[in-house]
Amino acid sequence: METLRKKYLRLLNSVPKYPKRFLFDKIDWNNRLIIIKGQRGTGKTTLILQHIKSAFDNLDDTLYVSLDDIYFSGNTLSGLAEEFVTNGGRFLFVDEVHRYKGWSRELKNIYDFYPSLHIVITGSSALSFFIGNADLGRRAVVYHLPEMSLREFILFTKRKEVKAYDLENILSNHETIEREVNAQIISVKCFKEFLRFGAYPFILEGKESYFDKVLSVINAVIDNDIPAIENISYDSRLKMKRLIFMISTTFPFKVNVSELSRKLGTSRDMFVKYLNLMEQSGVIKLLITGGKGHTVLRKPDKIYLSNSNMLYAINENADIGTVRETFFLNQLSSNFNVNYPGVGDFSVNNKYIFEIGGKGKTFEQIKRFDNAFLAIDDSDFGYKNKIPLWLFGLLY
Repeated sequence: METLRKKYLRLLNSVPKYPKRFLFDKIDWNNRLIIIKGQRGTGKTTLILQHIKSAFDNLDDTLYVSLDDIYFSGNTLSGLAEEFVTNGGRFLFVDEVHRYKGWSRELKNIYDFYPSLHIVITGSSALSFFIGNADLGRRAVVYHLPEMSLREFILFTKRKEVKAYDLENILSNHETIEREVNAQIISVKCFKEFLRFGAYPFILEGKESYFDKVLSVINAVIDNDIPAIENISYDSRLKMKRLIFMISTTFPFKVNVSELSRKLGTSRDMFVKYLNLMEQSGVIKLLITGGKGHTVLRKPDKIYLSNSNMLYAINENADIGTVRETFFLNQLSSNFNVNYPGVGDFSVNNKYIFEIGGKGKTFEQIKRFDNAFLAIDDSDFGYKNKIPLWLFGLLY
């Protein structure tokens, strides 16, 4: 454990206290078992290390470990927890938990056997597959860390603190909000930059290698994260990557399951399984017609990559209409129920209809609906139910 502790302290020393992701202040760190899940690259590791830096003056009773460390090829998480508690440890932070076979069962036992121990774990978005197992659901408080919002991107790169606004406020009071925000930043310029370089905190390391890192996120999810939760072949992983390429180069990407299965050279059932794994792991988002029921049990109407940065990393000439829709879905889907309305582009909470477009977009398609809005690109100010698209990046 001494070697693990040295690695922990070295890593902790390299992490800045600021800026912080929005979730930092949403977490109740007093809970005994906290699970933070999210797509690779969103800043989960930095978030928990920043908490340690902020909350603990004395680090003697804390320990951070990553379960992809070679140490765990010959040692167990349970054994580490026992040694840690025996030596007075009280706060254990466990990263990359999805890389450890049987983590949910061991975690339940650790939680039950060491009642003085506080545990924070992080892992892939696909942890949802396992949280219900081993009765973790009633023990753990679960948080999801999505990709960055436009508001966070402005904080991270411009060091400007723009307020977060709730959706109702944006819809009813957007003209006032636009004046407030445009007094601080050049909104359209920041928005265009965000579409290419804003989804991940590693933008702080510069733009030059940013797209390479985004592609590394996609490859790591498919080659490492998904195989950690499902035994899939190398051929299946290649087909998932091919599907991602198809999504990024076909506009709009509406779903014909039979045709897509044929193009990928796989069965309908296997294709649906691919969609399920990729959605749960956070690299794609599936849009279905409004109503209840699990996505994969119903035909999705459209498939989107998770964020517009992925689109541009794969296809420099990404279709601007798809980019706009991807941005809107990405910024709203973490906190709202977003569906396909049939008429218009998105239904939000089965209450609002949104059509996404450029300055020339009209209400023609959605004119017969109450609570219908246009979300417009390339506009710093809106009017009535025509709202600048960038405003939906200030929700968190």
